[in-house]
Amino acid sequence: MKIAAIHQPSFFPWLGFFNKIVRSDVFVILDNVQFPKTGGYWANRVKIILGGKGEWVTMPINRSYSGMKNINEIEIDNSRSWNQKMLKSISVNYGKARFFDEMYPVAEKLLHSPGENLAEFNLNVINEFCRLLKIDTSHFIRGTAMNVLGTSTDLLVSIVNETGCNAYMCGGGASKYQEDEKFKQNNIELIYQDFKHPVYEQFNTAEFVPGLSVLDALMNCGSKRTYELIKGEV
Repeated sequence: MKIAAIHQPSFFPWLGFFNKIVRSDVFVILDNVQFPKTGGYWANRVKIILGGKGEWVTMPINRSYSGMKNINEIEIDNSRSWNQKMLKSISVNYGKARFFDEMYPVAEKLLHSPGENLAEFNLNVINEFCRLLKIDTSHFIRGTAMNVLGTSTDLLVSIVNETGCNAYMCGGGASKYQEDEKFKQNNIELIYQDFKHPVYEQFNTAEFVPGLSVLDALMNCGSKRTYELIKGEV
């Protein structure tokens, strides 16, 4: 079995994102699909602990465009100093975390010069965290580098076929939008990720808050333990 996983480039992703990377033979960064014109989106926001609760931090983007744009075409709005605000929030809320002194410079490096392009920034963050966690990235493929057609489930099937894989790993919420039977029709085994979110010590919460950026686990647990959490070695 050769497993493909497909994910849009998330902003400071959560543990489950990296679990997909670790468990796949080919990991496709789907940066060539449409960015939603309105509403919140994982490509430019994520939750971290602020004031003892899980709260959103958001990268502002330039929305002064007409029609639709793909993720790889979205520009960051750096006029608001959002990166300095995020660094201050991290410093204030994680300053007493066990691994703060080790991990804050990583966040500072990533956020100091975010560049102009959302997809490039997110991919840089993903690669840097993978390096820190000693996760191999040689199996990454960007959607923009692939010759695939279709939308929705047809696009996913086309991508898996293009990678040469015979299995597709999807997230827990995929049943809401994908047509599972199309994978079977194309001789692709469908695997639901079924990631069980681990509970780890969060020094700055009254009760454990799941679904946060991997940065939270790194601050509290360090890179070695965070890698174990990603792999499900709890």
